[in-house]
Amino acid sequence: MDYLLAYWDQAHFAVNGLVFLNLFGALLLGLAVGYERSYHGRAAGMRTYGLVCMASAAATAAIGYPEFWFGVSKRVSAVVEVSHVVQGVLTGIGFLGAGVIMKEGLSISGLTTAASIWVTSVVGILIGLGFYAAAICLAGLSAALMIWVSKLEAMLPSRHAIALMLRFGQDCKPNLEHLRQFLLERGYQIASGSMAISYDEGKPKWQFVAIALSKRSGMPLALLGADLQHFDGVDSLQVVHARN
Repeated sequence: MDYLLAYWDQAHFAVNGLVFLNLFGALLLGLAVGYERSYHGRAAGMRTYGLVCMASAAATAAIGYPEFWFGVSKRVSAVVEVSHVVQGVLTGIGFLGAGVIMKEGLSISGLTTAASIWVTSVVGILIGLGFYAAAICLAGLSAALMIWVSKLEAMLPSRHAIALMLRFGQDCKPNLEHLRQFLLERGYQIASGSMAISYDEGKPKWQFVAIALSKRSGMPLALLGADLQHFDGVDSLQVVHARN
């Protein structure tokens, strides 16, 4: 029992508090950076950036107090070996997280799930090192982040993105400036660097991402698709929400 209580003595509790302050500060900064990406309709938004930044700070801060590992103050053993284990775990979990990221056309999904898997590995590392209070705080903040930050993102100013695929008729020569103006009149602009053009038996196919001018601008997808059917030379089309 004395050995178990060593994990919760005053010194260890103070170190857990310092680790928590580090990861909480990293969470706030990660959310700030992620909001810029979320505002522009990117796949990696506030939740993804917040989770990754917070977990990185937690792992780094915990490694900085080897004398408090495993609950016994001033017991430093196999510091290099433990650091290598932590490095290997984080690298391996990174490959596992990559497996849940899906890309379909110009839309990407699964980034937040991948980040949450990586955070969970850091929670396990903290528990393994004996930083129980910090691990509980990290798990709680991560769960709250995934539950509530999406609602916060919905309230903040943002610009949603849509992915478009336009197929034109045989030997048609579509005009990009006309298309830009067409979309601007409906509240969208073509995202720079997103245009991909291909040809199939002389039929042009354009794929690109369009971003709404503001949160409340942008014609609904059903109406936009109906209007695009009448754009010069369009033979078939596809319009979907995108996280690019």
